[in-house]
Amino acid sequence: MMKKNLYILLIFLIVPLTDLRSDEGMWLPSLIGELRIGDMQEKGFRLSAEDIYHINQATITDAVVSFGGFCTGELISGEGLLITNHHCGLESIQSHSSLDNNYLDNGFWAMNREEELPNPELYVRFLREIQEVTDEVLKGVEDGISEDVREQITNKNIRRLQDSATDGTQRKAVIKSFYYGNEYYMFLYEEYNDVRLVGAPPKSIGDFGGDTDNWIWPRHTGDFSIFRIYADTANNPAPYSPENVPYQPGNFFPISVSGVDTGDFTMVCGFPGNTDQYLLSTELEMILGKSLPSKIRIRTERMEVMKKQMDKSDEIRIKYAAKYDRVTNSWKKWQGVIKGIDKVEGISRKHDTEEKFTGWIDQDPDGRKQYADVLDSLKYLINLESDLILAYEYQREILAAFEILNFAGEFMDVVEAFHSLEAGEYYLEYTVDETRELANDFFKDYTLSIDREIFRRLVRIYTEDLPEVYYPLPLKKAMQKFKGDLDRYTDYLFDKTLFSSSIQVMSLLDEMDKAAIKKIKNDPVYSLALACEDLSGQIRHSYRSITDRKDASYRLYIEGLRVMEPDRDFYADANGSMRIAYGEILEYRPRDAVSFGYSTTLDGIIEKTYLPMEDYSIPEKLTDLFNQKDYGPYTVNGKVPVCFIASNHTTGGNSGSPVLNADGQLIGINFDRNWEGTMSDYVYDLNQCRNIAVDIRYVLFIVDRFAGAGYLIDEMKIIQ
Repeated sequence: MMKKNLYILLIFLIVPLTDLRSDEGMWLPSLIGELRIGDMQEKGFRLSAEDIYHINQATITDAVVSFGGFCTGELISGEGLLITNHHCGLESIQSHSSLDNNYLDNGFWAMNREEELPNPELYVRFLREIQEVTDEVLKGVEDGISEDVREQITNKNIRRLQDSATDGTQRKAVIKSFYYGNEYYMFLYEEYNDVRLVGAPPKSIGDFGGDTDNWIWPRHTGDFSIFRIYADTANNPAPYSPENVPYQPGNFFPISVSGVDTGDFTMVCGFPGNTDQYLLSTELEMILGKSLPSKIRIRTERMEVMKKQMDKSDEIRIKYAAKYDRVTNSWKKWQGVIKGIDKVEGISRKHDTEEKFTGWIDQDPDGRKQYADVLDSLKYLINLESDLILAYEYQREILAAFEILNFAGEFMDVVEAFHSLEAGEYYLEYTVDETRELANDFFKDYTLSIDREIFRRLVRIYTEDLPEVYYPLPLKKAMQKFKGDLDRYTDYLFDKTLFSSSIQVMSLLDEMDKAAIKKIKNDPVYSLALACEDLSGQIRHSYRSITDRKDASYRLYIEGLRVMEPDRDFYADANGSMRIAYGEILEYRPRDAVSFGYSTTLDGIIEKTYLPMEDYSIPEKLTDLFNQKDYGPYTVNGKVPVCFIASNHTTGGNSGSPVLNADGQLIGINFDRNWEGTMSDYVYDLNQCRNIAVDIRYVLFIVDRFAGAGYLIDEMKIIQ
């Protein structure tokens, strides 16, 4: 007994309670006053919690939007002017681009309101209010009920609360789970759907460095684009109309051009997507050893196919610009995650926390018996998940990667509508019109040869790595028919399908009779799409049956951690809701004998252009401005600042987030993390994790001196 107590004591001496640095964490704006404002002010913040979030006055959060549901943007004028990243606006920029109007390569600048370009699929959401609704969501949930029953009860409560909160209003309500269901918060949004493209630099500026520099510091990227929100004449949300007027925001950010220095306070306000800070060491091992390597391998194949054809054709390069960026971004990030966690011994850190948790339970086994088996339960479920993880990842990374398969799957609604018509329901015409519009969008940006080669390569990986039980039925039959010759199967599939031809597809939609429906049903790609949909549903169901049980155990584990450390402010994992992160301008040392400063300049861009790499080519005009030193007022010590780094805790979804100084003024636009710090989704380390932002002075320089769109700057409030 004495040895056991000594062992427990040693655990607590060797593994102290977590010292949460102010630089770590993603905090709900509504809890800043309760949890973090004192620490923020000690670090230099000169405003109050009410200046960040308050439902009855203009605040920082009023000037921040969820941009399209996948990025963040911020208001920079009283006329609805909004700024975000170039890569966030890339899909809109690309959709307006063609060989004749190549806005990707040449940039785009509306020189008046009439030239601003509408984007039918784009929206922005303003957060109007946050409410804790834990008790209401968990009403009727009792100890001992199954996870399925618990989910049914909470979902019913969530729907009721959301409906009640939005009844009679234009607002949208979203209720999200925190700490695996220990708490729930409701977010009330106002959504604007008329968002127009105002300006974007050429991709050689907006994505300077390309794949070479992605996730890498030092960076020299002008990663920004500018949009404008429009509303009806009463300033309310409205669909696109020429009669709409610029939105009048409740707040927008003044822009500081006074610059940054080491140790300066910084704050990021945005919509981070997903993090997993509380995973067990066992699960992190599975992710690093199995899940991420398989996804990296798959995306490597996709990238090679796309890049080869994009390099041969400007038309294909324009079509696939956004698609390629989506594939490469995670591909490189995942490699950084693996390296970063290994460097900081992240798995050992997780293991230490688990040892500490076990020791804490052993101190009072009777009083803490509800937590006694939670780690064993989690490890068991993680092992079950590991057996299924490749099948789950491959249906998302391989089956979902085939463009023609996804397109053919859209015709399931047409087939269903046709049969419903025969039964007396009359929504076929609407469904056909909707599908015709979808088909136009699909073929506009589709290259058959790319899709065919990606299918050829990935289906080989699929069959090599997975047992036959995970093959969709048409693939099983093809393996027999073609004696395992996947090249023959690929050619058969793409040669015989009608979904590769815009003419055939449009003809079918025009006919829409029994013969047309029969052609769709007999099409080999459509048949494969149906089978893949069915198989993916089965895999997702099996996977979900494990992860639901696992989440329930994590819920108990995190509850135990919070009881174990009552004085620690636990932040919840990112889940797409608005968060505040704060830190400071800070240099870092990624490797032995390597030290990086906190900022870069235009001089560094010019230096990189001397290297024989396509990613480092820039417009001639930018070179001319450098040679002529035509910088305007956007310099420090005679140089134009381009990017800077800080220690703010960010992740995907924070792209486009405002980086603010101690007075809440805009100093930069967040767009990336350093490669060594991408592991911050799982483990944050102050010595290694940095967020990367484009300096707002470089943005102003490009808008003014490069684009000649100084009228936009006249809209902004510039603070010297």
